[in-house]
Amino acid sequence: MNASAPSSNFSSARYWEARYRNGGHSGAGSYGRLADYKAAFINGFVHSNHINTILDFGCGDGNLLSLLNLAVYTGVDVSPTTLATCIQRFVVKSNHKFRLYDELEPTDRAELTLSIDVIYHLIEDNIFRDYLTALFSRADKFVLIYASNADQSCADDHVRHRRFSDTVSRDFSDWRLAAHLPNPYGYLPHQPDNTSFADFFVYTKLAESQGSLPCILPLPATS
Repeated sequence: MNASAPSSNFSSARYWEARYRNGGHSGAGSYGRLADYKAAFINGFVHSNHINTILDFGCGDGNLLSLLNLAVYTGVDVSPTTLATCIQRFVVKSNHKFRLYDELEPTDRAELTLSIDVIYHLIEDNIFRDYLTALFSRADKFVLIYASNADQSCADDHVRHRRFSDTVSRDFSDWRLAAHLPNPYGYLPHQPDNTSFADFFVYTKLAESQGSLPCILPLPATS
């Protein structure tokens, strides 16, 4: 199925700002066993590949971040409301900072850039392209994506599934897909809050990898 055309009136940025301003959170995937799974994978990847700097494109409400053990971290989001919440929540962590997406500086880059549960929320084509450009151009070694990867329609206005890997292959030729890790909690319609259509995709920069693969530690089985 092809991805459904977005409404011409829909704005991803306006949707998320309104959602957070009205007391909403980042979604079920940022809590419970899905959050635990993602945190375990990210923590293991960061530790095993000796990564010190992380730039997170879509930090949301910070609940997933609260489960991560990171050195130098910058969280980026389009919602001023959720960034203000994160700044308060992590005020004691001097190694954490937060930036509005539109206010990124040229020096805002990292060894690893993260995109966790974001790509399928990028409804507008131009926003999707600009986001991928920022995600890959600001990474020095690795890009870690957690998203769906198929062109499928969806009834929710704020969800648009895309086969993003084709765009990456076409437009970012200095990067390669090093690993695709299927989700152990694949989507089940009767368990929408505990399962997901998203998988992990690990990209490495060709100039940095020199033919080697990143270290990806196996995760223990969880209930």
